[in-house]
Formats: sequence, structure tokens, C-alpha cells
Amino acid sequence: MSEQSSDQAQHSLPLITHLLELRDRILKVVVVVLAIFLSLVYFSNDIYHYIAIPLTSQLPEGSSMIATGVATPFFTPIKLTIVLSIFIAIPAILYQVWAFIAPGLYKHEQKLVAPLVISSALLFYLGMVFSYYVVFPLVFSFFTSTAPEGVTIATDISSYLDFVLKLFFAFGLAFEIPVATLLLCWTGATTPESLKAKRPYIVVGAFIFGMLLTPPDVISQTLLAVPMLILFELGLLFSRFYVKKPASDDELDPEENTIHKEPKN
Repeated sequence: MSEQSSDQAQHSLPLITHLLELRDRILKVVVVVLAIFLSLVYFSNDIYHYIAIPLTSQLPEGSSMIATGVATPFFTPIKLTIVLSIFIAIPAILYQVWAFIAPGLYKHEQKLVAPLVISSALLFYLGMVFSYYVVFPLVFSFFTSTAPEGVTIATDISSYLDFVLKLFFAFGLAFEIPVATLLLCWTGATTPESLKAKRPYIVVGAFIFGMLLTPPDVISQTLLAVPMLILFELGLLFSRFYVKKPASDDELDPEENTIHKEPKN
């Protein structure tokens, strides 16, 4: 009975160790986000003003944004600063994720993960930049120009923030398609040839995805779907470097002097 209890304790020890490590890495992420937030909170109003420029520049002369809630002028810029802090901390978040899973990867896999982590952060930021400088001017110009005669445009600052954050997240997520494509091919879930054969369905899916994640207008839907398709083709191009294959002889473990082999399905 004591031997069985000892075996159970030995099996549970690695799980506890992993949970403790996960807790430590989550705490590190929280500290990073909090540090970024504290450094930006003083400029929260300026940050909101910058984010609002794509709309305020399109408003008729004499119009402005409004705040319908008593505490909205205070909490809305703070909310934006918190989300911005998380966005800025994405490289640190991805690094902690990579550091947590890296010990369980083969050496050749560790070499491939690092470029994926870096490219994931860059693509997410690229999606946000694309939405701010390309999508926002076109969308807000369209919305303001189609307002009925006699209607004064006065957007609530909280509603505007929810709108732009949704678009930021949608485009940031959509620009991760090359990474998702590489991961699917790398894990063996699919192959580049299979994805090429499903290209017509992916085109339809991109427009459906754009319809669900963007406002109900054709402009923003198309501006999301087209980059998604371009990025899919880009991911398909590079996926051949991430196709799952057996480990080669140069992947010897210097400590165990053994060859790592992929498990067979």
C-alpha cells in the first residue's frame, strides 16, 4: 500500500512542478503588463485622442465625439490603456508561452518555434497598423458620408472604443493566418497539397470570417478578407519548411547521445 502511494506521489510531482512553473510565468506576464500600464496611464487621454483621429478627422465641422456616461470620460481612456498594455506585452506573453513548452520539444522543433514566436507578434502588430491606417479612414469616411440629411454625427467615446478594439483584434488575428498555416502543416494535421486543394473553400471562409468579425459593411469585410487570402498564400509558400518529417542524424542529443524520433501516428 505504501509503495502504491509512493508511485502516485512520484507521478503527481511533475504535474505540480508544471503548475508551479505555469503560475510563475503567468505572474511574470501580469507584472510586465502592469509595468507597461503604469508607464502609459498618465498619457491615457492623449492615447485615446490619437486612436480617435480616424473618426474625428471625418466628422463635419463643428461636430465632436460625446460621452453619455458620468464616468465614461475617465474610464474609457483607462480601458484603452489597459488593452494597449496587453497588446504591447504580446512579445513577452509569447516568449513565456514558448519558454513553457520548449522543454517538451525536440531540438529541431525549438529552432522552428523561435521564428514563429517573433513572426506572430510582428504579424499581429501589422494587422493593427493596417486597420488603423487603411481600414479606419475608408470605413469612417463611408459611414459619415452616408448619414441622412439633418442627422448630426456625435459618436459616444465608449462605443467608438469598442468598435475600434473589435477591428484591431479582428485584423490582428486575421494576420496570424500564415502562422496558423505553418502550425497545421508542422503538426501533421494537414499538408500544403491538401490546403491547395481546399483553396476555393478557404476563399469563401475568409469572406464569412470577415463578415462575422467586422461591421456590417462590404468595405471592411473585403478589406479583411483580401489580406487574409494573401497571407494564406504566404503561409502556404513557407509551409514546406515546416512539413512534419522524421528527425535526421544531425539531431543528436549531446547529453543522451541519442536521436530524437517523431512518434508515429
